[in-house]
Amino acid sequence: MRTFVDDIAAHAALEPDRIAVTTPAGEWTYGQLTARIDALAAVLRARGARPETVCAVAVERGVDAVVAPAAVVRSGAAFLGLDPEQPPARLAALVRSGGADMLLTTSALAERLDLPVPGPPVLLDRPGTAAGPHRGRSGPPDGRCLAYVSHTSGSTGEPSAVLVEHRSLDSYLRFVVRDYGLGPGTVALQVAPLGYDASLRDTFAPLLAGGRLVVVPRSALLRPEEFGAAVREHGVSALLSVTPSFLSFLAGQPDGQRLLAGVRLVVSSGESLRPFLAAGGRPLVRGRLVNQYGPTECTMTSTRHVVPTDPDTSADTVGTPIDGVVVRLLDEGLSAVPDGSPGEVCIGGVGVARGYRGQPARTAERFVPDPYGPPGSRMYRTGDRASLGPDGLEYLGRGDRQVKIRGYRVDPAEVEGALLAHPGVTGAVVTSGTDGQGRVFLVAHVTGDLAQTSDAALRAHLSTTLPPHLMPRRFARLAQLPTTRGGKADRRALSQSGGRS
Repeated sequence: MRTFVDDIAAHAALEPDRIAVTTPAGEWTYGQLTARIDALAAVLRARGARPETVCAVAVERGVDAVVAPAAVVRSGAAFLGLDPEQPPARLAALVRSGGADMLLTTSALAERLDLPVPGPPVLLDRPGTAAGPHRGRSGPPDGRCLAYVSHTSGSTGEPSAVLVEHRSLDSYLRFVVRDYGLGPGTVALQVAPLGYDASLRDTFAPLLAGGRLVVVPRSALLRPEEFGAAVREHGVSALLSVTPSFLSFLAGQPDGQRLLAGVRLVVSSGESLRPFLAAGGRPLVRGRLVNQYGPTECTMTSTRHVVPTDPDTSADTVGTPIDGVVVRLLDEGLSAVPDGSPGEVCIGGVGVARGYRGQPARTAERFVPDPYGPPGSRMYRTGDRASLGPDGLEYLGRGDRQVKIRGYRVDPAEVEGALLAHPGVTGAVVTSGTDGQGRVFLVAHVTGDLAQTSDAALRAHLSTTLPPHLMPRRFARLAQLPTTRGGKADRRALSQSGGRS
């Protein structure tokens, strides 16, 4: 099949001098970018990269973060993106659960991270380190072959690796280009952190369209003046992966509208947009604002809704299915619910991933036969609740313990497991709350001999294994955890006592 990397190469063949990527270190044309992708792909093939080989990619923001995953796809293998800013222990857990066979990184990061990946790493700053003969360009990958591995927060306390195939990734990226009207004139700012699937949309949809990708340091995105300066300096016209929390952050600045001047498309996803809209945030975005919904298990996005200039904030509308995707609202018995009634969101079609690596029971529980689809088709049971409204799907919340924190799906069990690894903690229950701005946060309820252990010490302990979005905002210390009549931790009582801010 034809991949998005083939389209990038086609742009290079037609207009090799067109600027593809702008970074603080300089600009890269489509010709230069494709040459680097092809050269690295040859190195990977010489190292043994084949279909189903998983190549972990750990590089800093910049052109390497574009070249490396594209070269993996070009070689026929699959990539596992890593954010080097996360704790090394967390990254080690990701490469283990993701089944990484090979590591692409730089010499400095290879030494600092020391990731448990077999064989010597492919070092992007030391070309020519590959062993073996040049094997030439591989043929087009089969659509059912693995394209990338992404992770969700795991209910067992460990991250779960989701396996996404080429047909799913390419169908999705092509939808984004087509539906959102991206083209050679598009200038997109990379906003999503590396290592998360949203960064794939950020990075490759503009290049698939023949546009320009602008990369700035992560710190610049978090400083309003530097963010606004980058938008103005580079003529940014599209933001493809912003969270409602980020939009609320911009809206809270004295010159919020000026920060987005010239931006014609803002695509929001990862958490509920409703609090932002209810607070009167829609005028911040003068161009088109799109609200997306979808789990990692269904290739980033399954529905979208173009938010009108005067939105109805009485419902959390996430809209209609994207191309090649079907959404069904079903009851516990997987029967369709009546129109207007709430049901579980079950997603079928081209975006459904292969499943969870190494977790056959969980895969069978969540990825089930689609009773309404063609023979052999599957659907993903999201655990989300929704109903059908006049503008499409209206999101009603989770049916389980998972929550969204700054755009990331979080299972509190992962935080509880990390807390219980502290020698002074004998019990831990993590609940969620919502503050006055509609932002979701975590509260850790802990028991144990912690009189000499400060909150800062608990955060330091968690920071060795967890990324920032899994960090509780508060720690509530208890003599004992309340229990239900059945002897289980009374999460409802804890949530009511600690979920206000």
